[in-house]
Amino acid sequence: MKRSLALGLVASALLGCTVSLPDYPAPSRRVWLDQGWTPQERETFHHIDQGTLTFGIPYEWFVALEQPSSWPGETSRFADKTWLDRFGYIPGESSLPVGFAHSSEFRDASGQTWTNPGGGEKLTGIGLTCAACHTGRITYRGTELLIDGGSALTNVVALNEALALALHKTQDIPTRFDRFAARVLGPNAGEPARIALRAQMASALIHEDKVAALETATAPGSPTEGFGRLDALNRIGNQVFGIDMDEPSNYAPRSAPVHYPHIWTAPWFTWVQYNGSIMQPMIRNAGEAMGVGAYVNLSKDGPDLYDSTIHIPDLYWAEQVLAGQPPHAAKSFTGLRAPAWPDALPPIDRTRAEKGSALYQQLCQHCHLPAPNTTAFWTGAWWKPINNSRDTYLDLHQIPITEVGTDPEQAAGMIRRTVKLRSFTDLGSTSFPLALGAAVEKVTSHWYDSQTPPVIGPRRAAMNGGRPNLLQAKPEYKARPLNGIWAVPPYLHNGSVPNLYALLSPLVERPVLVFLADREYDPILVGYRGAPINGGFALDTTLPGNRNIGHLFTDDTGASGRIGRALSPDERMDLIEYLKTL
Repeated sequence: MKRSLALGLVASALLGCTVSLPDYPAPSRRVWLDQGWTPQERETFHHIDQGTLTFGIPYEWFVALEQPSSWPGETSRFADKTWLDRFGYIPGESSLPVGFAHSSEFRDASGQTWTNPGGGEKLTGIGLTCAACHTGRITYRGTELLIDGGSALTNVVALNEALALALHKTQDIPTRFDRFAARVLGPNAGEPARIALRAQMASALIHEDKVAALETATAPGSPTEGFGRLDALNRIGNQVFGIDMDEPSNYAPRSAPVHYPHIWTAPWFTWVQYNGSIMQPMIRNAGEAMGVGAYVNLSKDGPDLYDSTIHIPDLYWAEQVLAGQPPHAAKSFTGLRAPAWPDALPPIDRTRAEKGSALYQQLCQHCHLPAPNTTAFWTGAWWKPINNSRDTYLDLHQIPITEVGTDPEQAAGMIRRTVKLRSFTDLGSTSFPLALGAAVEKVTSHWYDSQTPPVIGPRRAAMNGGRPNLLQAKPEYKARPLNGIWAVPPYLHNGSVPNLYALLSPLVERPVLVFLADREYDPILVGYRGAPINGGFALDTTLPGNRNIGHLFTDDTGASGRIGRALSPDERMDLIEYLKTL
């Protein structure tokens, strides 16, 4: 009786718990922009299994759960693509949204595989891929334009919160659990199978609650990430050194949310990340897979130390399809190209664009290089070989924070962060970037060495991108080429400026609150319309990590972050029209 009453009280409390999300109108049509990929390459990239287990539960559970907002008598599934679309995840051709992968193997946080108590078959995994964060979309007057390699307008934090709520409701509300168990176990499963399923769920929730407690403890130092932003490097560090290494003291605040970067052209940079901190593609991509929940053993010494679920060949394939052929000889990028301004948007004003071209040369290319559609871009000294290779790479300008003046937290936080290490991991340094680079290299090397035959010599070097595992942490931000810049709002590395017009305007004209979640595009100012909508997010640019300072065009020669003279409103519009052509 007491147990029944307790369950009733829990159920009553949980029934009203949900998450607040935007409700978007359905587009009248959807268009994938032509960026050089075949439909098969696009579909494979969207769902390729990188070995991630982002949600900590099997695929079979994910598709059986109900939405936390479902009331008695409603059974709407959590995996419904229309529901996941409200978190920003793009409905794809398969049963899962773009950026979701169904994998062959599920392991829990301890590395154990699970079987279905109903039939004994192994449970499989589900996790996010590169495409989850690096596929963009904008809508304009009913047309949805989809952009491979662009900046996602997603809210993964809200998704994880909703999933945790759905799991707790399933555990504590008997009718929900009954429906869930019938879907997972089969309608004729007996009580022993149901008891075993409850035990699995209790185990999953113990781990989920442990992570939630760490999130709560570090929340006071963490600005809200919201739609379109994530403190990716600090979250990778928390997963690797806090969760995988089972060292809670390594769990740090998410102090530097960044706008998801666009990834076309990036395979040909010498250094990647906003602060230019990582050189080797495999280290970057395997580190990303670790950060979004691939199982990695960093907590137990022995022959399985550095064992993981990461799919190294799939990471290599994804990098190759992004990179295409070496671009310098042909003076053209292949692989995934920057999107061209589409016909679905108002035509470019070519007269203004011609004026803007001169402004770009005068004010922009000293940092961002000549435009990629010019001869000067392909003949400059910034193309350099690495490791005496025949290929050359873009050695982009790294601009000191004291010069560009933008929010310093992403670069500064990486410099100051240290981690506590377990002695048997032998990572060599407690500096966060150096320890992370060493950890990821040991994980990838463990995979190479464990294959039959081992992957060695030229093949290993090729899969590593022909580049050494070098990391650096400097108070600088990388100035990348601006091809496709029109397609990736909001702007600055932290997403604190809503459109290009605001970026070219005086600081006092930039909005203090930037509303993120609205997908409607403004082709004049070039950015999201930025209307406040129910369930959306307001980025407060007065907070550390969120500041919209720097990258200023001003006649005040003493202004911090001044990079050029002030622009008249007409000049801003001219430059914007030119940027649309890139």
